[in-house]
Amino acid sequence: MEFFPSTLDRGASDALVDRFEDEFARLGFCPWALEVEATSQFIGFVGLHAVAPEMPFTPAIEVGWRLARRSWGIGYATEAATRAIAFGFDELGLDEIVSFTAIPNIRSRRVMERLGMRRDERGEFDHPKLPDDERLRRHVLYHLKAADRRSDDGTNG
Repeated sequence: MEFFPSTLDRGASDALVDRFEDEFARLGFCPWALEVEATSQFIGFVGLHAVAPEMPFTPAIEVGWRLARRSWGIGYATEAATRAIAFGFDELGLDEIVSFTAIPNIRSRRVMERLGMRRDERGEFDHPKLPDDERLRRHVLYHLKAADRRSDDGTNG
């Protein structure tokens, strides 16, 4: 939660899970719980999510992740997001998947680039849910179109 205005308390965390469950019931997808296979330890979530309608680039489906700090830099976000993107394009038939983050979040931007995403021509934007004086208000948008995606063997398609 380094690049969020605050951490979630138990009630807010439970409400987020409820929203994900509702999204899964309505749309057939939501962020997935992520655990380390060898230990079954929960380390966060990764997956597809319908972008809130007040965002300036909607309608859109995003790939996103939130991992426990101890799980950063190991490749979990990239591996799981790669699978989520494949699910979005191959199973759901999406034409485009976006991702966005606060401008200072270099680690997440690097994950987006490893996924083959590019900075979107729609550019930077102010997150509408954050106040004007919030240091994380300015965000950057990335996207990946189905036609431009790389397969696991490095080829397009």
